[in-house]
Amino acid sequence: MKEISLSTKLKAYDTAEELPETYRELLEKARNALKESYAPYSHFQVGAAILMEDGNTALGANQENAAYPMCLCAERVALSNAVMQFPGRAIRAIAITVFNPAKAITEPAAPCGSCRQAICETEARQNAPITLILQGAEGPVYVADSGKAILPLSFHGGYL
Repeated sequence: MKEISLSTKLKAYDTAEELPETYRELLEKARNALKESYAPYSHFQVGAAILMEDGNTALGANQENAAYPMCLCAERVALSNAVMQFPGRAIRAIAITVFNPAKAITEPAAPCGSCRQAICETEARQNAPITLILQGAEGPVYVADSGKAILPLSFHGGYL
């Protein structure tokens, strides 16, 4: 037996103000998308904004349901909106932020496993990486060069 180590490299910024302007603006759009979050049960609001290769943006916000498995994550809502609004165009980046009125979230928001898989599938579909910009309600920002960076053992079509 041998042991294998997988590691991830992220860029860490102390605040959003340190980000390149394009990423800072995309993160602000994700923050604005929080207004459309429907989270009456968890009160955990998630907003996502996607930057297309041509500069257009698509938004998403989480949509909860009393039957929890039917909830829609902001990231997958935004990915679906991007594909429908801008067919045939590649996604360059996705910014994700969160808000909970009950507590301050000061660490970067991380996509759930399903959303990580959906981002990796989109990267495979367009044959190009998607940069992830992650922030809590405030505080530091993490930037990952791709979905694969945060899901190194993703499931892919090669298995099928």
